[in-house]
Amino acid sequence: MKPYVHLNCAMTADGKIATKDSTLKISGHDDLIRVHKLRKKYDAIMVGINTILVDNPRLSIHKINSEIEDNPTRIVIDSRARTPINSRVLNDDAETIIITSSKAKKEDVNRLSKKATVLSVGTDRVDLVGAMDKLYDLGIESILLEGGATLNYSMLEEKLVDKISVCIGSKILGGKDSITMVDGEGFDKENCVKLEIEDYYKLDDDIVIEYKVIH
Repeated sequence: MKPYVHLNCAMTADGKIATKDSTLKISGHDDLIRVHKLRKKYDAIMVGINTILVDNPRLSIHKINSEIEDNPTRIVIDSRARTPINSRVLNDDAETIIITSSKAKKEDVNRLSKKATVLSVGTDRVDLVGAMDKLYDLGIESILLEGGATLNYSMLEEKLVDKISVCIGSKILGGKDSITMVDGEGFDKENCVKLEIEDYYKLDDDIVIEYKVIH
């Protein structure tokens, strides 16, 4: 068994989810509210280490009325235990689980263990399939994936994503340094990820499309 995984992101009309320095606001205020309402529905929020290093997010519910106990567990995929000890994801707003691999240094794991639950799953990098099994065993049955391009690709490659929602902002970014929704080697035409539209609606000047992932 594994948790139900819902990948959510905002992207420009040309498929970019961020500039290199992550300063562009792609979608509007109503989409921000939508995301925080989504967070309230899930057991956990999951991101990769690059999101922590670049954005330093809280990964809590703070844009809508909520109680601190509504905050989902925060999960960071961090093969080498690089999460800074002063990261906002390690504050007291919610529990945090950091998933590392055996490449992580013992002293870094010990440092993070003072602030979070640290799980080692995998050798050279995190074994995402094994990580999902462990998380399910810990009682996490649903995850909102707010990953960057690398983690999104890896989760899709391992067929671990069940639903995708994309807010398409009314902007075009372009540029070779801009970041797309997924990164990696890519899928060939036989193994590309197939989607089925479940819903779509206008939000501010943007449009949200919700997909079911076909496995």
